[in-house]
Amino acid sequence: MSPLLEVELLGHRYQEKQVLDGVSFSLDPGEIGCILGPSGCGKTTALRLIAGFESPSAGRIRLDGKTISEPGMAVPPDQRNVAMVFQDYALFPHLSVEKNIGFGLSRLPRAERETRVRRMLDLVGLSARAHAYPHELSGGQQQRVALARALAPGARLLLLDEPFSNLDVDLREKLALEVRDILKHENVTALMVTHDQHEAFAMADWVGVMHKGHIQQWDTAYNLYHRPVNRFVADFVGQGVFLTGTVLNDHMVEIELGVLHGTLPTDCDATGCEQCVHDCLVDVLIRPDDIVHDDDSLLLADVEKKAFRGAEFLYTLKLPSGQRALSLVPSHHNHAIGEKIGIKLAVDHVVAFRRD
Repeated sequence: MSPLLEVELLGHRYQEKQVLDGVSFSLDPGEIGCILGPSGCGKTTALRLIAGFESPSAGRIRLDGKTISEPGMAVPPDQRNVAMVFQDYALFPHLSVEKNIGFGLSRLPRAERETRVRRMLDLVGLSARAHAYPHELSGGQQQRVALARALAPGARLLLLDEPFSNLDVDLREKLALEVRDILKHENVTALMVTHDQHEAFAMADWVGVMHKGHIQQWDTAYNLYHRPVNRFVADFVGQGVFLTGTVLNDHMVEIELGVLHGTLPTDCDATGCEQCVHDCLVDVLIRPDDIVHDDDSLLLADVEKKAFRGAEFLYTLKLPSGQRALSLVPSHHNHAIGEKIGIKLAVDHVVAFRRD
């Protein structure tokens, strides 16, 4: 299967500032991708380049095997067969829901246009609100109208710019899952940008973590969390702390909590230095789910902080050395701050980086 979207070594500058540098990724038909990163990392610029609102200073963008943008050449936005859902939805306040959805279908015969609008209304679950106006809808309903309007013309690629940022935190992940179901039902290829990893993980098949204009890792959510390729990805995705470790051999690293079995970090092993085989100091990433509460354990830690999360507590634990770690514990284990609790390691993936 050939990729529907191909981004190759994309670069962009604003005057003297390099905003994007060597960005590459691809999406096959029907796949959903996401560029995830903090504010100012360049993710929205990448989306605007793909949409055609700006032109790259380097690299190439292909859609369906055809180049749509490169330095000195750019297909106009309205000729790219690309649709976009904006952060503020950009609905027309004076038009009803059905007329907003049908806005881009003016070239179709009336009967075909009405059939298409009805199908989109049914797809996003808003048939009963067809005659309502945007101000009469909730934020989630407005977002679905914007999605239906973007899908109605049948574009080959859908772009979404922080599509859930105007919604309540509790609604974002739920709506992301709903939108994913809609896109998968329609076999739509989509690319989203967001700073919220929960949205990214709920929505996308592939997630690219961006930092300072570079995609650090383009991978599944699972691999980003459990197999980050560098320290930035490890620190940005999920929660966790780095504990000091000592390399024992090419498969064993010792930390304060015990010996971990795994492979050496490549940035240590690649140097070829003997000290990286034995006694090399590394920083080992420990996630909250890597430390399990165990009343029978002889290894004790002090509860320094606690955050109630319904089904779980997130405990900040102070280890005997003074280092701190996080642990997710079922909420029926309600321990007081200052109390000592038994813990043990449950590490499946060893993630370590050579100490600077």
